[in-house]
Amino acid sequence: MIKIKNVSKYFGQKAALKNINLEIADGETLAIIGGSGSGKSTLLRLMIGLIQPTEGEIWIGDDEISQMNEDEMNKVRRRMGMVFQYSALFDSMTVGDNVAFGLVEHTDLDGAEIEKIVREKLKQVGLEGVENLMPNELSGGMKKRVSLARALAFNPEIIFYDEPSSGLDPVTTTKIDELILKTQKDLHVTSVVVTHDMVSACRISNRIAMVYNGDLIAVDTVENFVRLEDPRIKEFMRVLE
Repeated sequence: MIKIKNVSKYFGQKAALKNINLEIADGETLAIIGGSGSGKSTLLRLMIGLIQPTEGEIWIGDDEISQMNEDEMNKVRRRMGMVFQYSALFDSMTVGDNVAFGLVEHTDLDGAEIEKIVREKLKQVGLEGVENLMPNELSGGMKKRVSLARALAFNPEIIFYDEPSSGLDPVTTTKIDELILKTQKDLHVTSVVVTHDMVSACRISNRIAMVYNGDLIAVDTVENFVRLEDPRIKEFMRVLE
């Protein structure tokens, strides 16, 4: 589903990512972990086409996106959903209008069809009957669910999650993790989760990739990853002890 080949990204003289090679299989959930400034967020921005690599290729299915213009990239993004770190809901819009936003902007569907999709997607994330609430009436966990419902509106093949547990308590984090797992199971989507939360990464993913100072230092199954002896990885593992 996603193939990253020899990708480097420089900002001026600083190498944010160095010669990254990574393949993400159709239907897989991959967690990308790393500390602040490691390069994991840069990798996410490259995969969704917000920035272009300095070197290398990025394939989404059969489309090589590294040199696409914005119109070309928008067509590819129709196959993607994005759940942002702090939900990124429009405070002045109702929940229903937030979920409907992309459909209104980028499709010719009529109002009744859009309302049906909004209800369906909110039901999928366990939020029925909240269409008329405002974002400030929601808890942090509910906002994450609305953000996921919005991401699901186009029936994407791939869902990207940027720090989905950020700002949430452990109980709510567990519920969001369960929702990510349920979404992958029910819809057979490919999921890429960028996180610094090792507990969450182990709970939701098939494989874990770790970025450290711009290098991809390990990619393995959860079972194997937690046994790796690299001291940079073991530092992240301490939270599991």
